[in-house]
Amino acid sequence: MNLYPLGKFLVSTIFYPLYRVKVIGKENFPKEGGVLLCVNHIDNLDPPIVGMTCPRTVRFMAKEELFKMPLLKSILPRVQAYPVKRGMSDREAFRKTLKILKAGDVVGLFPEGTRSKTGELTKGLSGAGFFALKGECMVMPCAIIGPYKAFKSLKVVYGKPMDISEFRERRASAEEVTEAIMEEIGKLIKEYK
Repeated sequence: MNLYPLGKFLVSTIFYPLYRVKVIGKENFPKEGGVLLCVNHIDNLDPPIVGMTCPRTVRFMAKEELFKMPLLKSILPRVQAYPVKRGMSDREAFRKTLKILKAGDVVGLFPEGTRSKTGELTKGLSGAGFFALKGECMVMPCAIIGPYKAFKSLKVVYGKPMDISEFRERRASAEEVTEAIMEEIGKLIKEYK
């Protein structure tokens, strides 16, 4: 049973007023086709915030440990999340991600790999660049600009889709593409902070 629409409704009902969420650039989001949605990571609440503000259903990779927790193991798959082993090459998660993108769906990814302890943007991991190059998809940079404090303004900014074709044509490295993605996220943070 897909709980994504119900989850989106419940999270929206609570988080929009609590965090005074302001969404910018939603109109930039591609209406169809595979999309790799790359977002900075400042809090554990980032996935539901992105899920409720994105105009399309977002499939998130979540660390495998979460799928072993009693409550989360039954909920996460029903809100379209799937597990990834952190700190190693998880071929199954890689294959699943590429399959989702090639099927024309949206995968949400936090290129930094873990939450930023300072709230500042940190270096992205090469996985984002790998999926951007191999996924035959659009790449959407997105910035969450916090902090998560009750009744303070939280912004979710969707940038313009990135054209990765030039990187593909010249066989750029995954690291180079990730750097370009992080640069776009950084520009959004700088412009809307």
